[in-house]
Amino acid sequence: MQTITVEALKARLDAGEQLHVVDVREPHEHAEFNIGGQLIPLGKIQTMQVDELEDLKDKELIVYCRSGNRSGQACLILDTLGFKNTVNVVGGMLAWQEKYGSAR
Repeated sequence: MQTITVEALKARLDAGEQLHVVDVREPHEHAEFNIGGQLIPLGKIQTMQVDELEDLKDKELIVYCRSGNRSGQACLILDTLGFKNTVNVVGGMLAWQEKYGSAR
């Protein structure tokens, strides 16, 4: 697992990079605010229900949650499932909103 700051992630999104971003929060959190990540709650990853991510095993997978804790757990689990390049967003959406408000 690697890490990325919200500043570096926003710069890459703003540059139009095609990123594989996963939100491991709960649906209600995702509905309140998200940066366009695919919603796969941590519980699904913990029970290894990651079929929709299988094609991304060899690609960079950027994972975020509210604070960086659940996404860190998700990255560790995905690493054990054979994902080669997981990246945890440090500080999660709290850091994003502190820095950028609700802008994507």
